[in-house]
Order: sequence, then structure tokens, then C-alpha cells
Amino acid sequence: MSPPPPPLGRARKRDAQLFDSALCDLELVDVRAQFTQGRWAKARSLLVATGDDWDRRGHRLVVLAETPAATAWAREWLLAEPESADAVTLLACAAVFTALRRKGTPEAAEEACRRAAALFPADPTPWLGLLLLTRAFGTEEQFSRHFDQVRARHREHHHAHHLMVSRLAERAPASGHDPLHEVYDFAAWAAEESPADSPLAVLPVIAHAERYRVLAAAHGHSRQAMAEHWSGRRARQVLRSAFDWWLEWEREDHPRNRVDLNFLAHAKLWEGRPAEAAALFHRIGSHATRAPWSYPDLDPHKAFLAARSAALGTA
Repeated sequence: MSPPPPPLGRARKRDAQLFDSALCDLELVDVRAQFTQGRWAKARSLLVATGDDWDRRGHRLVVLAETPAATAWAREWLLAEPESADAVTLLACAAVFTALRRKGTPEAAEEACRRAAALFPADPTPWLGLLLLTRAFGTEEQFSRHFDQVRARHREHHHAHHLMVSRLAERAPASGHDPLHEVYDFAAWAAEESPADSPLAVLPVIAHAERYRVLAAAHGHSRQAMAEHWSGRRARQVLRSAFDWWLEWEREDHPRNRVDLNFLAHAKLWEGRPAEAAALFHRIGSHATRAPWSYPDLDPHKAFLAARSAALGTA
């Protein structure tokens, strides 16, 4: 285990970066700034350099596609390079976010994603786009088919597995705190199927947080209910395993590792282990994620800052 970085100290400037979907990908932050101004050449170079690092490629394309002018600049790129799979895939992902904002149709976004998938069959990213689309608009059967397509191309796809856990957690809310709920089984299976150093080892923790989101919405929220949710035998076991994994295998090189660390810090606080949460907050730095700090209906900015202060003893 590498030692934690120095204490955060004055965090006011860092707090301005909270909830940036680029997370700790500094290259992506720089490229996105230029892309939003219509300079897509660096985006092109970045995606070429990313190659078939599928998790990183998916992360970078999603972040670029979220920018408001992504469709316009991707079309301009495509005019210059009509055969560019990167431009076609970026345009497809941008169409997905346009549909999610209710400014475009799901049908148009689906067509764009399928065009990208046909042009670059090995790439799971167009299917990730379809997964995001059917998360909002599709049936469970469609969602499962698209997940299978992603996993067929990259068995450990981080974003896709998180989306699947989120979807599964929403099944059978009336069953309450059922320790045998299918979301827990899926998360445990995915973690066990993955190599020892895979970030999917944290997936069972994600499952507990997503299930809490659903239960709180269905049955009401109380601090006691949150504490009880994290005090069961299964919860304690998966938290211990996930924290041990982090100590041994921490994947600073993974583009979405801060997502996992936010979920793990959140869970450790509710487990009543602030010292372990503090170590995680040091690693998170200013790279907070809206989930799970917004669960069940909180202001994520206030919730994250309050949790960090409590863990670090600066409240």
C-alpha cells in the first residue's frame, strides 16, 4: 500500500472542481476546454492515443459528448474526416446526451450508435451509448442485451457494470432490505469473475448504495435506516473486502477510480469507520462524484463537504 498524500489543507480552490465528470484525467480536461471552443484536433489526438483502453476510451468519449456543442464539433470533424470511427462514435455519444436532455429523439441516437458500432465492431463504446440510452428510455430486455454487447467486447467494463447495478437495484422495491436481492448476487458474481486487480471488486459496495437509493425513495429515509442498511452481515463483509482490495490493489491508473473511492468513502462513514473514510477522502481530493452523496435526495455538494469534514476532523 502506498502512503496517503499530504492532508488537503485549504480546499476552497479545489472545491470549485467538485463533480467534474472528467475526474482526475488532466489530459481530458485540457482537451475538453479546447473542444468546447471548436478546436477538435486535440480531441482527435487524444482518442488516437487512447487506443483500445476501453474503459478510458469510454470515459473520454462520454465526457466530451456531454459538452453542449459536442454535436456541432463532431459533425465538423466528420466533414473533415468522413471515415473517422472516433468522430462517428463521438457524434453517436453526443446524440445520446441530446436525447437524454430531451432535445433529440432516442430513435436518432440509437441509429447513430448502431452506425458507430458497425464502423468499429470491436469498440464497446457505441454499445455503452445504447446502454445509457436504454437506461432512460428502453425496456429491461433491451438494456440487458446492450449490456451483454458491451461485456462481450470488454468483460470488465466499469461504466457498464455500474449502470447494470443501478438498474438491477430498482427491481422489487417492496422487498425491502432483502439480503438475497438479485443486485447483490450480480455484483458478487461480476467481482468474482474479474481478475484480482479489477476495480469491479468494489462493485458489491456500489450495489448496497444503489439499493439504499431505491429503498429510501420507496419507504422514506431516516438516519437510522441508513445505519441499519450498512450494519448487516453482508454489508460488513463486502465493505471489508472492498477496503482490503483498495489497500492491496489501488488502481490509480484507472480513469474512473474516483467513482469507486467516493462510494467506498460514503459507505465507510455510514459503517462508522471515519479513519478509513479519511484515508479515502485524501485519495479522492477534489474529485467528488454526485453519486452517492446525493442519495437519497441530498444536495451532493453540501453532503460531500460535510462528510469530508466529519472524516478529517475539520467540521
